[in-house]
Amino acid sequence: MATSKAYAEELLRRADIRLNGDRPWDMQVHDESVFDQALSRGNLGLGESYMAGLWDCPALDQFFYRLLRSGIQDEVNPARLIFHSLKARVFNLQDSERAWKVGQHHYDIGNELYQRMLDERMVYTCGYWRNADNLDQAQRDKLELSCQKLQLKPGMRVLDIGCGWGSFMQYAAENYQVECVGVTISKEQVNMGNQRCEGLPVEFRLQDYRDLDEKFDRIISLGMFEHVGQKNYDDYMTVARRCLKDDGLFLLHTIGKNVTDTAADPWISRYIFPNGEVPSISQIGKAIEDCFVAEDLHNFGADYDKTLMAWFDNFDQAWPDLQSQFDTQFYRMWKYYLLSCAGAFRSRDIQLWQWVLSPEGIEGGYQRPFK
Repeated sequence: MATSKAYAEELLRRADIRLNGDRPWDMQVHDESVFDQALSRGNLGLGESYMAGLWDCPALDQFFYRLLRSGIQDEVNPARLIFHSLKARVFNLQDSERAWKVGQHHYDIGNELYQRMLDERMVYTCGYWRNADNLDQAQRDKLELSCQKLQLKPGMRVLDIGCGWGSFMQYAAENYQVECVGVTISKEQVNMGNQRCEGLPVEFRLQDYRDLDEKFDRIISLGMFEHVGQKNYDDYMTVARRCLKDDGLFLLHTIGKNVTDTAADPWISRYIFPNGEVPSISQIGKAIEDCFVAEDLHNFGADYDKTLMAWFDNFDQAWPDLQSQFDTQFYRMWKYYLLSCAGAFRSRDIQLWQWVLSPEGIEGGYQRPFK
């Protein structure tokens, strides 16, 4: 019987990755227990081994691009990952009590980290790089594109579900003269958002989306649907429909997966976004039945690769100033998070979708802005 090392070496060879090779994407192994960890626990074992310093790779993004593009990860399906999938199916991991966990675990770790990592507007979602050559411009273009897709007009009242630090609301209020209400489960985001949007018709609420019950002309949700969970998709769409006027538009911006019957990544779920879950097209399609008409679906997932690489560059450059707040393990964890995700988007293993939804269908059809 082949050893764990020999089996892993053969799998990696099919992805053009060598053990202790001299190319940037080759895996440098310091402790051979990493093979048992990865083969028995998938990305959870691989990620924890990296955090512990058991292996390195000069270019993690290239490592994961090759690994995922080759499809070899589908041959590692240990029983613990099956349990992780079943747990997500049986239990509602994103109910109204658990939903606050991601705010405390991820978004409330300190605003300085995000100020140094993100663009000047603090947009923590995929940028739009079609006409951009830097992160600030890519995020501005994404906000502008989103405003145009929503067909904003002065005086409209806009709901932002999962508003973050208020980047969209600030941009829309300043450039389209709309009023905005944003809900988030992060105290840190509310505190900083109020400072950044002072003097604008923008309201932040520390509130679960399920408690919303008032009408808006437009609704937007940028990068929050990944925290909703499959057991709550129908309720989420019901809330959005309840809060949107009959002639309104809803823009849903979310990461998406190619195959429905897959579990959330256990390493990402444990260390980055507790209980997060990426939807498929069919899951979103099922959830919008009886609530919305899909007017437009736009995939620019490849742009998340550039966004994540820009975030990592900013984080890496800022690390000398941040390391007094975080330890070396956090650095390795955050690096693994940003660069493994960049590789995943580059391989087209996951996507980024913007859906434009209307309650009753737009007479004559919806026209996507030329951008």
